[in-house]
Amino acid sequence: MFVSVCTDLANADHEEAVSSLLIQYGFVRVQKNLYEHTGLNETALKRLKYDMDKNTDSYDVMRIYQYPFEGTLVITALKGKKWRKLVARA
Repeated sequence: MFVSVCTDLANADHEEAVSSLLIQYGFVRVQKNLYEHTGLNETALKRLKYDMDKNTDSYDVMRIYQYPFEGTLVITALKGKKWRKLVARA
């Protein structure tokens, strides 16, 4: 599954922690605050969300784009320490 993570973090400490976490999970930085991975499975993505949640606060915003996930595009956003999911079906 293709996964892309876009981050807008409140301070440099959070940026460094999340960046190193994403690189540990095998993501590649393609632009500033944008990371991509082409072989992530669902279990690893759940662990990644949990780990990112520990390294952020309520001022941080992140979006995770997953495709294909059950034949759809799934956008998961972290805003205000809450994860929200949007499923785009054809």
